[in-house]
Amino acid sequence: MLEQEKAGDLDFDDHQTKYLKNMPYGKTVDLAGLVDYAPGQVASKTLAQNSYVGITIFAMAAGEGISAHKSTGDAFVTVLEGKGKITIDDNSFELGKGQCIVMPAGHPHAVSAVDNFKMLLVVVFAA
Repeated sequence: MLEQEKAGDLDFDDHQTKYLKNMPYGKTVDLAGLVDYAPGQVASKTLAQNSYVGITIFAMAAGEGISAHKSTGDAFVTVLEGKGKITIDDNSFELGKGQCIVMPAGHPHAVSAVDNFKMLLVVVFAA
């Protein structure tokens, strides 16, 4: 893990425009630790949302999921913890920690937790 070389946290309180939320600035962060599992639920924390990009961390208890839907943007998923099943059109993929996949815009896709599962979702929309 990379650590800050000099002691103490960086202070970015005077940073006027913050494009990310729910994350500290200038500190190392364990992304998977930003959202907790909730039995029988899909939990999420939005880090950014605007006309161009959405960045969200999800935690899904085993057996939970997000039903099939379409997005107007390309959706890039990176697995942070556990195992998940991603379905795009009629094709299913099982992914584990560190693996990623792109769910193309306009195609139906779904996500389900094989085990307790955390993922980073980045959706990029047309400019």
